[in-house]
Amino acid sequence: MSNAAESASDNPQLSDDVNVLEAEAAKFTHLITECEKRIRELMESEDPKNGVFHHAEIHQLQQDKLRYDVEVKFRRNKINRLDNGMDESQVSEGVKNGFLF
Repeated sequence: MSNAAESASDNPQLSDDVNVLEAEAAKFTHLITECEKRIRELMESEDPKNGVFHHAEIHQLQQDKLRYDVEVKFRRNKINRLDNGMDESQVSEGVKNGFLF
């Protein structure tokens, strides 16, 4: 995972600025695309006859992709709450503790 992605994941407080949230979501969406591309490259380069496998790298990239997807969802949900005029006092306890719903 990149340093930018790590720093965003380590900070549970998201910005209240919609533009910042959208930029972060776009960054994570780009990282998802990069993971998918790399996964395809690794899968295509595998050669079972010659014992060439990339299962560990593929698995790690799939986990990264899922993590980035969650980061995008967190930001989309926060944008939706801001657009609907909700503040943090109106958010359920589960969302405050890091759950998506």
